[in-house]
Amino acid sequence: MKVEVQTERWPYRTPFRISRGVEDALDVLLVTLRDEYGHHGRGEAAGVDYDGETVITMASQVAALEPALRAGLTRAQLQELLPAGGARNALDCALWDLEAKASGVSVWSRLGLDPPQPVTTCLTLGIDTLAATERAARAAHAMALLKVKVNATQHLEAVRCVHRACPQASILVDANQAWTVELLNELAPQLHTLGVALIEQPLPSVAAAALARYRGPVPLAADESCADRSSLGELSRAYRCINIKLDKTGGLTEALALADAARAAGYEIMVGCMAGTSLAMAPGMVLAQRAKFVDLDGPLLHARDRTPGIEYRNGVMQIPPRELWG
Repeated sequence: MKVEVQTERWPYRTPFRISRGVEDALDVLLVTLRDEYGHHGRGEAAGVDYDGETVITMASQVAALEPALRAGLTRAQLQELLPAGGARNALDCALWDLEAKASGVSVWSRLGLDPPQPVTTCLTLGIDTLAATERAARAAHAMALLKVKVNATQHLEAVRCVHRACPQASILVDANQAWTVELLNELAPQLHTLGVALIEQPLPSVAAAALARYRGPVPLAADESCADRSSLGELSRAYRCINIKLDKTGGLTEALALADAARAAGYEIMVGCMAGTSLAMAPGMVLAQRAKFVDLDGPLLHARDRTPGIEYRNGVMQIPPRELWG
């Protein structure tokens, strides 16, 4: 098996700001695996930036496994050789794709799943001025689900702007660890009246114990606090939902296992992304078939996408073309 590794830069339509900072473009790692018969499989990863991952560190991890890949490394072996993270995600998804292309059997069929159906994803609105946030929400008036990024100082008014522009939409709020439990308890009742269905990762993961004091009406979702199955048992029971991202789990293989374990433990499932292209969204569509909340809007945030890519119709993701992945 031959291994090709590329780094790519995908500009955002507008600078994308969250509580941790702002970016003009997203750097991703693209891994392509080719077998002796000319079949190829691809996987894309942006990595987990808050854990220090970059395209350089991920490329180094992939390079270290090239001898094993040339010798025919399997997905099961991969789980043991690399930790959860972006490099394993790119390789795991490339192996799934290669198996599908080589066998002529889709990933869906290999997993014994029903044929996939279109799903509704949210559209993420980054942190901006209130006027810009309201304009962006009005431009997205046809969306059924919007996600609002907030921080420690810009939160309630931003959500009010979105609700005013799109009163029919359900809203997700993502603080990316920027709040305290006191602020969470203050805001949650007001957010509930504005149509907020979920608050994502309000507190830093290291402050999980404080969530025992949460008394608000809006369910909470764990994101940075839950990477893979190893972190599931450490979660605060204040969380009702977990956001599964393939860059965090280290690929579709572990993501599927995490989804099974989370549902068995009583959690709702959300499937999210690190804002990649359609190639990164396609494996997430496997999980999206059984998720309560879907946040696979990466291509909608970028100035361009891969060809072929996933078609979005007012937030409804269509089935990924087989030429793309799976």
